Amino acid sequence: MSKQTPLYDKHVEAGARMVDFGGWSMPLHYGSQLEEHHAVRQDAGVFDVSHMTVVDVQGSGARDYLRRLLANDVAKLKVPGKALYSCMLNVDGGVVDDLITYYLSDDFYRVVVNAATRDKDLAWMREQATGFEVVLQERGDLAMLAVQGPNALEKALSVLEGEVAAAADALSPFVGAAAGDWFVGRTGYTGEDGFEIMVPAGEAPAFWDRLVGAGVRPAGLGARDTLRLEAGMNLYGQDMDEQVSPLESGLGWTVALEPAERDFIGRQALEKQKAAGNLRRFVGLLLEGRGVLRSHMRVLCGEAGEGETTSGGFSPTLGASIALARVPAGTGERVEVDVRGKPQPAKLVKPPFVRNGKACVEL
Repeated sequence: MSKQTPLYDKHVEAGARMVDFGGWSMPLHYGSQLEEHHAVRQDAGVFDVSHMTVVDVQGSGARDYLRRLLANDVAKLKVPGKALYSCMLNVDGGVVDDLITYYLSDDFYRVVVNAATRDKDLAWMREQATGFEVVLQERGDLAMLAVQGPNALEKALSVLEGEVAAAADALSPFVGAAAGDWFVGRTGYTGEDGFEIMVPAGEAPAFWDRLVGAGVRPAGLGARDTLRLEAGMNLYGQDMDEQVSPLESGLGWTVALEPAERDFIGRQALEKQKAAGNLRRFVGLLLEGRGVLRSHMRVLCGEAGEGETTSGGFSPTLGASIALARVPAGTGERVEVDVRGKPQPAKLVKPPFVRNGKACVEL
């Protein structure tokens, strides 16, 4: 039986179509995925992301532990609340998961991992904690809401109260702050500005009601996926997994190879890949032919060989079909995609496709 978030009853009351996602009963949409997508691009939408797993990492060895665990380097974090996006790798350089880490102090970090990978993530994190003075605490007592869109900050601040409102109002992008039992991060997964707000589970339904009352539109998993695709943001299990390294997933920028003496898990495998060269490219595709791009379609790259789409769909903002794809190193700027047995022309573009409501590619 699927688990339910503290907001489950609110979704049912709103007429959401509920589906299983990573073992959780989650809203796919509330009647119109398209309208929810546009609401986030043009105004403000709220997502229940309580299925994500929050883990507090505390202890005198927390910093050294995370420097070993993650491909990005938490030593970069100097300002309390600053967030870091990183991959957690296996010894072969494959991606166990991608996650966000908030630096609260040298002995206290907050990590947010994906719902579908919760069990394996926690097992891996606990296994790697051996030998470090560190305690991992899963925060099942917290719900999380993502308020996203050009008017998200204004509308969220209108219903936040006291020290929580003050903390949220002072945040810069990709920084978070605790205020009592609440935690607000100016982060998101849509390509729009906004907050991701961790709330004591019992307070989540009332806070949801206040947001909706302020004109923030509920949005489900469907809109979240089209928004993140337009923003060129990877989805774990599609765009990367344990068989693919961040170097071939458009995430090379999240790998900190300096300082050279930091021996993070997967480092040797990545160094071998870089030395060998000929890495596959992770690109955006804009379909110029007919049809809709989906995941796992063959990309015909001429003499360079073949690649594959990893995520794809119709972009409501662009009115065009787009995809993320992994293609051979020598691929040119034009390819064909096998759409239901018919090669259709597409051009390579650099993601994101859309950011802050505006097109980033030429149609």
